[in-house]
Amino acid sequence: MSTASRLPLRCWAEIDLAVLERNLRLIRASLPDHMRYVAVIKADAYGHGLPQTAARLMHAGADLFAVANLAEAAALREIGPGWPVLLLSPLLPEEDRHVLDYDVAVTISSEAEVTRLDNAARAAGRTLTVHLKIDTGMGRLGVWYEKAPALYLKIREATHLRLAGVFTHFSSSDDDAVFTAEQRRRFLNALQACPDIDLAALLIHADNSAGLETIEVAGPFNAVRVGLLQFGIIPHAGSLLAQVQAEPVFSFHTRVALVKQLPAGTAVSYGRTCSLKRDSTVAILAAGYGDGVPRAASNRGHVLIRGKRCPILGRVTMDQTIVDVTDVPGVETGDPVVLVGHQQGEQIGLTEFSRWADTIPWETLTSVTKRVPRLYRTSLGL
Repeated sequence: MSTASRLPLRCWAEIDLAVLERNLRLIRASLPDHMRYVAVIKADAYGHGLPQTAARLMHAGADLFAVANLAEAAALREIGPGWPVLLLSPLLPEEDRHVLDYDVAVTISSEAEVTRLDNAARAAGRTLTVHLKIDTGMGRLGVWYEKAPALYLKIREATHLRLAGVFTHFSSSDDDAVFTAEQRRRFLNALQACPDIDLAALLIHADNSAGLETIEVAGPFNAVRVGLLQFGIIPHAGSLLAQVQAEPVFSFHTRVALVKQLPAGTAVSYGRTCSLKRDSTVAILAAGYGDGVPRAASNRGHVLIRGKRCPILGRVTMDQTIVDVTDVPGVETGDPVVLVGHQQGEQIGLTEFSRWADTIPWETLTSVTKRVPRLYRTSLGL
């Protein structure tokens, strides 16, 4: 154990793996029996920690994992050799010769990728598994839906590629049901236009956490990609999402480093951004934007101390944040502070925390920095 690991914690995140497993089981129970569960764990499992999260999801019965890049796939392979893995992002040309070392499925969006990857697999004397991605309106990865049948035929003609799945990505499933329906229609039409395609033999997926509200159980769809929802973050209100009742896996904590009295009129923090209107008691917290407290939450956000909401004063700095504790009696140096989570019946949710910074939960989770230790709860205790 290093010296640093024995020191008291100034700022930390707690990850409840028991809740994560319970969420997976609740989500699966809400889906049709034939739907396979694709656990999306890119970006260090959305900041929750890939090794610990993936291991628990394997135990809980995830069918397949999706990651962003080859480095994440390599890390996952160290945890679960042989587990099905899908790369969601395109490979760089210099990565082609390495992909076969990790037994993963690769996303294909273009004829150039078909040629490259078929050549790499042929040179290695292997067959590479691929998923065809169809762009139905996201405008990012994927072949445009009207050209999908031609790319499908190109993959079929490749001698060292094996098509295992076809998928698309909805761009606005959380706030535009009409366009989502149009994207689904385009995807289905593209599939039907692929000559002699055996849909029953392929993984067909379009829905992610936000798209579960409009999921179609009929037709060829047989898998869903679940990212935020398995971590207890509901992208938007909806009947299915409400039914799942997933709970937050992540909470974010720090401690009071100093308590002091300041007279009315004091300009708090950098840039004289906040002038106190009364004699105040303030607490300086041992966390700032160097830990993941967004600078944009300056003068907007709150924290929980002794179960009470305390407003942030002035600008969040790299290593400290100042909050007003005038109305919270007895605050002392060392008191625990909740940035995201529950305390004594009060709560600050991740969505609210993100809103103070004009951002989304995805970015908030992946912005909690490396100097913040992750503590893992496996059942009742840490």
